Amino acid sequence: MPFEGEFASYEPLRRLRDSEKVQALEKRFKVRQKVEETQNFEKTITKKSDLSESTLQPDLVLAIDGSHLEAMVENGFPCAEIGYVTVASVLIDLNKIGELEKAEFIDPKKFRETEKASTIESVFPGCNVILGNEKNAKTSFRRVLFEELKSNTIFSECETLLDTYEYLFKIKREHFNERNLPKSPIDDYEDEDMTYGYGEYICPHSSEALFSTDALRLHSLMNDGNSNGEMFGQIMSTFEKLWLVHILRSFEQKNWLSTLRRVAFIMDGALAVFSTSSWLTKVISYEIKRINELQKQINGQDLLIIGIEKTGTFVNHFEAIDTTKDGVFDKFPKQSALLLDDSYIKKNIIFRESDKPYGQDTYFGRKFFYKTELGQRIVASVATYNDNQSNIRTANPNQFSRLADVMNLLDKLFSSRYPNALSPLVSAHAEAAIPLNLGKRIFDEIAREIRENSKI
Repeated sequence: MPFEGEFASYEPLRRLRDSEKVQALEKRFKVRQKVEETQNFEKTITKKSDLSESTLQPDLVLAIDGSHLEAMVENGFPCAEIGYVTVASVLIDLNKIGELEKAEFIDPKKFRETEKASTIESVFPGCNVILGNEKNAKTSFRRVLFEELKSNTIFSECETLLDTYEYLFKIKREHFNERNLPKSPIDDYEDEDMTYGYGEYICPHSSEALFSTDALRLHSLMNDGNSNGEMFGQIMSTFEKLWLVHILRSFEQKNWLSTLRRVAFIMDGALAVFSTSSWLTKVISYEIKRINELQKQINGQDLLIIGIEKTGTFVNHFEAIDTTKDGVFDKFPKQSALLLDDSYIKKNIIFRESDKPYGQDTYFGRKFFYKTELGQRIVASVATYNDNQSNIRTANPNQFSRLADVMNLLDKLFSSRYPNALSPLVSAHAEAAIPLNLGKRIFDEIAREIRENSKI
């Protein structure tokens, strides 16, 4: 690391380029051959015109996005830090937007009225921040994580977010055997296996407090001597996925599954759970399959759950295959999709020589590339509800639930504010990133809007 104000010279770079070790290593690199400009997409893409849309299209879009921010605090310790984590749910009425678009000039105030927002806001201790009588920052964080899930709910009369999490945790323990338990989160007992339980309970080894949320192992990401941006980012991502399941389960508890026929759920990011809490992937998949089957008996079609990736390797690859050698964009045909299978991903995007399917342990959805009617490139994923859809070794249109309906939505929802963006996620991120709606913790207003639209 350089000293403050110090700038590197070009001499170290020259030595690196002339180094025999570097040159020998470069010769051992596997270099993927670039896709030829003449590649024929017509044989591999799926055109929207070749698919059939459902008779009933969603009138409402519920977008879920989160944000996190680290802030230093003054408590006498260096690098003392807290993390703000917000998750926003924004409901957008497509019918109202359609009516406004007929006018020559759209009133911004009326356009804003097409959205209903709800947010949850949480604050977590990071490095050198101690809560009450807790021993250290890690035990403080573990307690706050448990309390935050316990204090959030979308309906006052329904289960809490902690109840949702513990329900998923119970599925894990009953249906997905864990061969090797993680280690205890308590200092001086790290060699002992974690003792699982529900709620707050006592560790049999140390007699200290344990929490059901310790199984997420997010505390293991804490850096005792530096910023904890990675940890707060993983908290945000975990909360987003739990919030989706929480909403679906709460609608079931209120006997509102029939209303889901008009709602499309759009998540920021891939339909996946990474890092220490990646075990949630299997139980989330298990639960949304169960709920999907129940609502499908009523509504006759699968849920629409879509993930949108704004950055990353897949986004970069889509841009590359849409660009000629001369740097000209728009090679990929509009209103067409490239459905990704395991072979394509490993050969072209994430190099990997393994028999294990890509994303098997982290994804509960399937990825595809789609270029909208006006040329926006969208990297999307749709939730999978059966073994055929989850089989990533093949990529057929029938493995992507309601693909035509998803394409139709992506055509409608593009936003010109940012490259390859969707308007619901732009709105959701604005709500999550800027705390304009502090205190809007209850989902009832959004739910009432959904119920009223379902009567149409």
